[in-house]
Amino acid sequence: MKATPFDLTGTVAIVTGSSRGIGRASAELLASLGAKVVISSRKADACEAVADGIRKSGGDAHVIACNISRRDEVEALIDGTTQHYGKVDILVCNAAVNPYYGPLLDITDEAFDKIMGSNVKSNLWLCARAIPQMAARGKGSVIIISSIGGLRGSTVIGAYGISKAADFALCRSLAGEWGPQGVRVNCVAPGLVKTDFARALWEDEERLKRRCATTPLRRIGEPHEIAGAVAYLASDASTFMTGQTIVIDGGVTTASA
Repeated sequence: MKATPFDLTGTVAIVTGSSRGIGRASAELLASLGAKVVISSRKADACEAVADGIRKSGGDAHVIACNISRRDEVEALIDGTTQHYGKVDILVCNAAVNPYYGPLLDITDEAFDKIMGSNVKSNLWLCARAIPQMAARGKGSVIIISSIGGLRGSTVIGAYGISKAADFALCRSLAGEWGPQGVRVNCVAPGLVKTDFARALWEDEERLKRRCATTPLRRIGEPHEIAGAVAYLASDASTFMTGQTIVIDGGVTTASA
């Protein structure tokens, strides 16, 4: 019997986009809780550095490079994990793109399609490959890293927000479809976090100053502050939770000004 519901010993987790930022922090935390973790991003060498750190800390990590915009690589990620570890218990859909900053009406079809393909369709591909085997065992957890951009309008990352709102809907529908077979699907919606991905936002000193001024905690987040929610949703501590979104934004979406 596990001493804590957060114990992930015996489980296998895939974390996409885990060579840095929220994905890396999540993978490292899951590994520290006992999960065998597959580190994945486009560049294998960057993944190896993360996996090596996990191994040196006593964890078990394997690397499978994957560009989430390519279906064959997505399927190879799930299949390769199953071949290496025998199963997939936890799927963290973290990788995303945002190639465009600016007004929605100026975005090119190519940029919009890239955002929707990488941020929404790839998650569907991942789930389509991983969820059925979870269902066959009667248990599994999918965590989609969305964003408060899906809850709010934006004058510069509107298309990204559209994709993240779509992830909320994807989560709810998959939760309804697969709940009867014991598979849970939830989202985490971070606010502005100090990652390379969001660098264009937090490196803008005026924008950062305005954001902090309207955030109750008066600062932006750090990757490890999101990882805790991922661990909760991956673990038995959240076995009665599905189809939901945990917002972690320092209170910014609750503030009146």
